[in-house]
Amino acid sequence: MDLVLLQKALFALFFAIVLAITISKLRGKRYKLPPGPIPVPIFGNWLQVGDDLNHRNLADLANKYGDVFLLRMGQRNLVVVSSPELAKDVLHTQGVEFGSRTRNVVFDIFTDKGQDMVFTVYGEHWRKMRRIMTVPFFTNKVVQQYRFGWEAEAASVVEDVKKNPQACTTGIVLRRRLQLMMYNNMYRIMFDRRFESEDDPLFNKLKALNGERSRLAQSFEYNYGDFIPILRPFLRGYLKICEEVKERRLQLFKDFFVDERKKLSSTKGSSNNELKCAMDHILEAQQKGEINEDNVLFIVENINVAAIETTLWSIEWAIADLVNHPKIQKKLREELDTVLGRGCEVTEPDTHKLPYLQAVIKETLRLRMAIPLLVPHMNLHDAKLAGYDIPAESKILVNAWWLANNPAHWKKPEEFRPERFLEEESNVEANGNDFRYLPFGVGRRSCPGIILALPILGIIVGRLVQNFELLPPPGESKIDTTEKGGQFSLHILKHSTIVLKPRT
Repeated sequence: MDLVLLQKALFALFFAIVLAITISKLRGKRYKLPPGPIPVPIFGNWLQVGDDLNHRNLADLANKYGDVFLLRMGQRNLVVVSSPELAKDVLHTQGVEFGSRTRNVVFDIFTDKGQDMVFTVYGEHWRKMRRIMTVPFFTNKVVQQYRFGWEAEAASVVEDVKKNPQACTTGIVLRRRLQLMMYNNMYRIMFDRRFESEDDPLFNKLKALNGERSRLAQSFEYNYGDFIPILRPFLRGYLKICEEVKERRLQLFKDFFVDERKKLSSTKGSSNNELKCAMDHILEAQQKGEINEDNVLFIVENINVAAIETTLWSIEWAIADLVNHPKIQKKLREELDTVLGRGCEVTEPDTHKLPYLQAVIKETLRLRMAIPLLVPHMNLHDAKLAGYDIPAESKILVNAWWLANNPAHWKKPEEFRPERFLEEESNVEANGNDFRYLPFGVGRRSCPGIILALPILGIIVGRLVQNFELLPPPGESKIDTTEKGGQFSLHILKHSTIVLKPRT
């Protein structure tokens, strides 16, 4: 019986190879494809480039094959864009043509095949979800409504650090306290809720499930099964774990947050004068039939991943680079003291009159871009790019990190130098006004969270530098800033231990 199965498997593999060669030849006649390494049947370029398609590896390939190149990853076409001009074409000029999202076996599970906003295809569902999320999350009114809460959370971080005797001696992993701060910032907006401490059982359960979701989704481990369907049976165990984590997370969101908010709203009633949290607006949209309960839960899913973790990574990078560049840290502290005065804590309105603080944040987002390849795009239909044919349903990666770190476009890009944004790049902003610098993307599928992330970064980085001298642990001259990349993310490999010496 085993021999018969083996014969059938070998016959199926032979047939698949012949079919792939035939399709490849037919496609070669139809399309003028971008350059790239020569693919082999079935596997494409996977055996040559492997699973780890991180921003640095793709930048090396761009230097070899050009500003647009094609990788055949099994049955998937992967097009990589590495110049400002082509980024503009994909994200702006042809924003509709390339405005969809590619499919992925793991993200299909975590978003139930695009029931959310971030990973859904471009169309009516995306427009509806974007509209419903914009008013309660992504407006200046929301910033002004919640900035006092963000300032209070930052003050609480400073107070807790000062109370911790280890902080000024051997040092602490500050990220853990900042993570609580970021959850509180976003859960205040979503549910008018906050967690009292790092020991809160619900917070720890939520944090653990979100961490597991992030690990599973960002890993390169499953790419082989995503690229090559005949290998997908080997992913059954991995995908089963993903399904279990998804169900547990959605159930937690529903039981402890969404349903609790429903009960609270039904018992207290509401008036037009009463301030509503984001979930109140979203539940109203559900009651009107605009979205269903699954959509509600996937909005919560998106905020937990896209808003909390990415901003936290950026805060962690900013602090690490300030520790490793004491002269820059000193210069920032002098600006805060001079403009605001000693003892006057930075607030959200203050961040707009602190150019060096703004430059530090911009430089962090340039050198340490949290989403270095942005979220992948896809063209639903055949398209053209730089004179090449892009077959329908190709995965389009814009290497935004390389756009912002290419020495052909930036002066000494490997250096952490905020001054560049006050000197030769003084007109460059994070909102995408320059296609060399797209930390939040640009166009229809840009990240709307920019309106929340920038003020939160300014408040917490400013307050930490005002109140503490940020130092590496005893006996070390610097902290380790080795990168850890994922499918989309870029964060520090090892969470940093930092000494925070209170200012006298």
